[in-house]
Amino acid sequence: MGIDVRPPGAADRAGWEGLYAGYADHYRVAQTPAMRDVVWGWLMDPAHGTRGFVAVMAGRPVGLAHYRAFARPLSASVGGYLDDLFVSPDARGMGVAEALIGAVTEEGRLRGWSVIRWITAGDNARARAVYDRVAVATPWVTYDITL
Repeated sequence: MGIDVRPPGAADRAGWEGLYAGYADHYRVAQTPAMRDVVWGWLMDPAHGTRGFVAVMAGRPVGLAHYRAFARPLSASVGGYLDDLFVSPDARGMGVAEALIGAVTEEGRLRGWSVIRWITAGDNARARAVYDRVAVATPWVTYDITL
């Protein structure tokens, strides 16, 4: 079965929303339909910096990726940040994550980005197995200040 990776369109809304809700559940993040409305609006707004891809198999969205550009002052370059990556549990192990990461990587090449970067939970073993195949783990530690 082939994987079609493309930017989401209006007809993908319900499938995308189910996937994004699953992503939030995976990370135990409280997310409301109103919050998903905001993110969908960003994805549909060409003027907003957040972009996305959906992976479709047999006419059904089975994965999503959200990404954006970010400035890298120390290297005087621009990179791409992969904010969200999620694959439906029934489509895991079929190359969907790799296809989505590949699409973001290709977009980065087209835009002249110097790197594609993302974070994941330390205990996200299944995803980390994919990430270890396609990227190099860094020694950086992430901190947050909640505002």
